[in-house]
Amino acid sequence: MSVSLIYDPVYLKHNTGQHPENAHRLEVILEVLKDSDVAQHLLRVPPKPAAIEDLVRCHREEMVEHVRSFCERGERYLDGDTRISRESYDVALLAAGAAVTAVDAVMRAEGNRAFGLVRPPGHHATVSHAMGFCLFNNAAIAARYAQKQYGVERVLIIDWDVHHGNGTQEIFWTDPSVFYFSTHQYPFYPGTGASDEIGAGKGEGFTLNIPLRGGTSAHTHREAFKDAILSIEKKFPPDLIVISAGFDSRRGDFLGGLMLEDSDFSEMTKDVLRIAEKHSAGRVVGLLEGGYNHQLLGDSVRSHLQALM
Repeated sequence: MSVSLIYDPVYLKHNTGQHPENAHRLEVILEVLKDSDVAQHLLRVPPKPAAIEDLVRCHREEMVEHVRSFCERGERYLDGDTRISRESYDVALLAAGAAVTAVDAVMRAEGNRAFGLVRPPGHHATVSHAMGFCLFNNAAIAARYAQKQYGVERVLIIDWDVHHGNGTQEIFWTDPSVFYFSTHQYPFYPGTGASDEIGAGKGEGFTLNIPLRGGTSAHTHREAFKDAILSIEKKFPPDLIVISAGFDSRRGDFLGGLMLEDSDFSEMTKDVLRIAEKHSAGRVVGLLEGGYNHQLLGDSVRSHLQALM
């Protein structure tokens, strides 16, 4: 099976200098994919920029304008962690646009899968703030777009980045139509993601956090992930699955302390696909989040893509 790879070299123009989230991340992934056995099964699809209406389904208009104006003025930081350049707003529109394009790709036919090889990442971007290397919340934008454009009723967002996706959680905190599930290191940046954070109002019970101590074994991590997926399936059979695919939860990543191996990402992907095949016609969108060890990142992404196939 082919997987749509959503990518544009414009992503390299988000100039962050020596920041951990830099253009070389995508370059090393592309180099590994070029010489791998998955290359012939990747359908290269260029993204279209997200429309403002796509962004404001998840973010306040003043937040979008804040990001645009800071980039236009040539500011270097949105906050102490989040580096930007003049090109970053347009690049972020294209990253969010990859999420939209990926949804279009998987909704064309049953069983379609897509992966957005994008930067900047997105899962820390809240309703009103860009933060944690993230400008706009790509996964959230994908979910809302699928609901608006295709009438998708139930979207499951699965986040296996080492950091908790506080932005995604906040955006859907009171919404029972989007289930947010995260495994992450805890306590750790950004300080959210405790097990008692389960949503509120109509959304209560539609957020599930599995906080893990640094150094948790890959076996324990994987079992917790699999058990959670099975419990979610009973409560919330999804019509579409979006993966916030952060590979900084791999053993040896510089910004994390979890112990997953490439084989674990492969098996977790297969766990997700089993649910997708049963409930969402096999449709899965993956979107790159973290992953900062350039010697490891390409192989981790390749393992994920190989499993998607």
